[in-house]
Amino acid sequence: MRAPTSLISILAAGAATALLLAGWNGGLAAPTPPTVLADRSPNAVPVDTELVIAVDVSNSMDPQEQALQREGYITGLTSREFMSALRGGMHGRIAVTYFEWAGLYDQKIVMPWRLIDGPESADAVANEIASAPYRRAPRTSIFGALQFAKPLFDASGFNGLRRIIDVSGDGVNNMGPPVRLIRDEVLAAGITINGLPIMMKRAYGSGSDANLDIYYEDCVIGGPGSFIIAIQEREQFKEATRTKLVLEIAGRTPARRVIPAQARAPRISCF
Repeated sequence: MRAPTSLISILAAGAATALLLAGWNGGLAAPTPPTVLADRSPNAVPVDTELVIAVDVSNSMDPQEQALQREGYITGLTSREFMSALRGGMHGRIAVTYFEWAGLYDQKIVMPWRLIDGPESADAVANEIASAPYRRAPRTSIFGALQFAKPLFDASGFNGLRRIIDVSGDGVNNMGPPVRLIRDEVLAAGITINGLPIMMKRAYGSGSDANLDIYYEDCVIGGPGSFIIAIQEREQFKEATRTKLVLEIAGRTPARRVIPAQARAPRISCF
């Protein structure tokens, strides 16, 4: 029987870290050669990390889950652990943008690129995210989310040592082309994808795919140091999101579970 992703072990890794510290047109563009810095404009500001936060607002996310998800990012970005990781970077600053997504052509930027270089700018970012109205929309297109996220780095105004897309969601890609097509294109551009699969049973009896963590590992995430943190209980949202942000900003990765050699063949269909 497969051992599920251990949130406890991942949170322990996060605690240790804290202590140490656009729409599909029917075709796909050729993969972009790997680059270190996406925005090469002369006025681009050097930062340690450029972070795109891509948040699922599909109808399968109930209002309480949406609130917990957003609150998790808000508290994570303003936490003491996050500030410690921020100060530990070469530049001591990051750039972040936050958008919500659902169907193939349904993406909305809630907060454009912002610089975080200390508590005051982190509070301003948190307040901007918190003030945005909530919304829900049909379908779940991770393909659309990643396709929308990729070009956001090109004119961000920042030169990041690391470029990361942080994608959260409670279901598999159910609209648009297979997600691995755009995943591979994003990775070819030198961008890392991390995942926050939301795997909770709901009060009305249904729940997310029991293998959503495997789906994210095999079909969605990738790049240097990529990882997932699976959320299985509502109470885990805040701490899991904070841990994920700290690891991303510190350039660290939680301990991965060991997969036996006989299980290294594809574990799940990405189609």
